Amino acid sequence: MNKKPIIIAHRGASGYRPEHTLAAYELAINCGADYIEPDLVSTQDGVLIARHENEISETTNVAKHPEFAERRTTKIIDGESKTGWFTEDFTLSEIKTLRAKERIPQLRQQNTIYDDLCEIPTLQEIIDLAKNYSKQLGRNIGIYPETKHPTYFRNINLALEEPLLATLGYQKENVPIYIQSFEVSNLQDLAQKTHLPLVQLINLTGQPYDFVVSGDIRTYTDLVTQSGLEEIAKYAQTIGIHKDILVPRDDQNQLRSPTSVVANAHATNLQVHAWTFRNEDYFLPLDFQGNPQGEYELFFSLGVDGVFSDFSDTALSVRDRS
Repeated sequence: MNKKPIIIAHRGASGYRPEHTLAAYELAINCGADYIEPDLVSTQDGVLIARHENEISETTNVAKHPEFAERRTTKIIDGESKTGWFTEDFTLSEIKTLRAKERIPQLRQQNTIYDDLCEIPTLQEIIDLAKNYSKQLGRNIGIYPETKHPTYFRNINLALEEPLLATLGYQKENVPIYIQSFEVSNLQDLAQKTHLPLVQLINLTGQPYDFVVSGDIRTYTDLVTQSGLEEIAKYAQTIGIHKDILVPRDDQNQLRSPTSVVANAHATNLQVHAWTFRNEDYFLPLDFQGNPQGEYELFFSLGVDGVFSDFSDTALSVRDRS
């Protein structure tokens, strides 16, 4: 594992622009990111678009559109009650009348100057952006899409996997791609349909929602045991893992000793991509407040193969000097 760790622009350069916008992806590419990462949900007419969630009141100006007021509703998404507006209730042409806004304005007030300026992009538009920049810059810009709530979307007849593979038909052009999911069964299904590398996402708590539905009692914690990693290696090539599993924090938000998960994953021929790295003290352990570079240095020293970052420029500067 001697290759440089990859820098994955988490929802674009979302430390500097509203996330999941072409402006955020473009800036991330110009910051030097190796991959840009769209979370994918579906419109009513089956088009994949980039949003953190299918409930879009936090990330768009939909509440300012009186013509959509009656579409505000409450749904159960992966066992949680959510109230707002949902992408699956809008056609693409309706989605295109909305504009993105900063998701966490209380922490990123500077990003709010870009509110209401950017459209919600489709996966195809993100691919086109990456292809155009790859030609301009003479280096491949990878795509790292996540299927959001795949069981939910399949159950409302808007499965994400088929349109994803169809849209990624440009894989023949040798553009680097990873496909990621917090669920397991859709990755196992994708493994039968594509040779693209797959990433099992692993959260700090809880369990994959498809396990909840099927009655499987295993949790994300079970997935990082030796037997869990060996099971993942049968269908995926990488784990995309919450960084606190690799280096836990105590009750005072200070780092404890690293776990053996990176070494165990590598021994199982799995790569390790850690998430999510952010510059603000709000997100940092006490050990690295005011020094986000130090956090990257720690994780690079542990041998991770990639990092998801809201600040690709910071990640890149540390990687290239390490």
